[in-house]
Amino acid sequence: METANCSAAVVGNGDVVSQRERSLLPERLQRRDQERQLEAERRKQKRQNQEVVEEKSDFFTAAFARERAAVEELLQGGESVERLEEAAARLQGLQKLLNDSVLFLAAYEVRQAQEALAQLQAALADRRQQLQPKKRFAFKTRRKDADLAPKAVDAAPGAAEAEGTLASPPSLIEEGASWLCGFSNLKSQVLEKRAEELHQRDVLLTELSDCTIRLYGNPNTLRLSKARRCTLLCGPVSTSVFLDDCSECVLAVACQQLRVHTTRDTRIFLQVTCRAIVEDCHGIRFAPYTWSYPGIDRDFESSGLDRSKNNWSDVDDFNWLARDVASPNWSVLPEEERTIQED
Repeated sequence: METANCSAAVVGNGDVVSQRERSLLPERLQRRDQERQLEAERRKQKRQNQEVVEEKSDFFTAAFARERAAVEELLQGGESVERLEEAAARLQGLQKLLNDSVLFLAAYEVRQAQEALAQLQAALADRRQQLQPKKRFAFKTRRKDADLAPKAVDAAPGAAEAEGTLASPPSLIEEGASWLCGFSNLKSQVLEKRAEELHQRDVLLTELSDCTIRLYGNPNTLRLSKARRCTLLCGPVSTSVFLDDCSECVLAVACQQLRVHTTRDTRIFLQVTCRAIVEDCHGIRFAPYTWSYPGIDRDFESSGLDRSKNNWSDVDDFNWLARDVASPNWSVLPEEERTIQED
């Protein structure tokens, strides 16, 4: 009798459990159905986002190719200053297009666009130099050697003019070249260009050794080539900065694009909109841009650079393709070493 009662109790309990499970079944089915719907919605949203990215990428590719072709045509037929200035304006538009599109472009697309911009900037600089007015030959009255020797500038802007002395050593580019200025073939000098001298001009610095260069203001482009143990401090550059064949230098630059080629043992204090590029380099160390001077806010506004956007530590090494291993050719400068010593 007890056995029968126990069996009946088990059956009764089973019925209770079965009834409870049946009562929960619609809730489980509903929850699973909701999860399937959410997953389907997530996949749909992902596909739509991918389509948007692909559309934006296609638009960028087409627009960039169209503007690039226009710039190349202007440079090929650039026999006048007006055509070169139009090419420069279109180049700035190309740079802005890249800056606005970098978030949805693949890394290789960004590198290709940066490479194309660098080539166009170099071609523009070459064409401008070809159109540079030639200096007329003329006999000059012989002066004392002391008058002919280049003099270093004072540390403070305006001090040289107050004394009536030469403001800076001879520039690389002769007077009359409205878009190009710079220094060349100098050693152990303190060199300076003021804002009014280099505003929206292309600056070329080459074959300098043990020099300190201060560029106040807003140049259009900056190129430093064959420099040894130099310190270069520069205000915001509207477009690109190029370094080539430099060693043991210290730079402070702000720009849209930075490219460093065949350079070693150099510290760069950087503010840059796009990812910086290094190629055939060793011992390059990066830190945030820290240089300041009276009027730098005005120069940043004139340059068009966004001070809130700084990719100083995002660097592409064209000689290092491994994505999961850091490049041995560049590194981040430790905070305790982020000081610039001005001679």
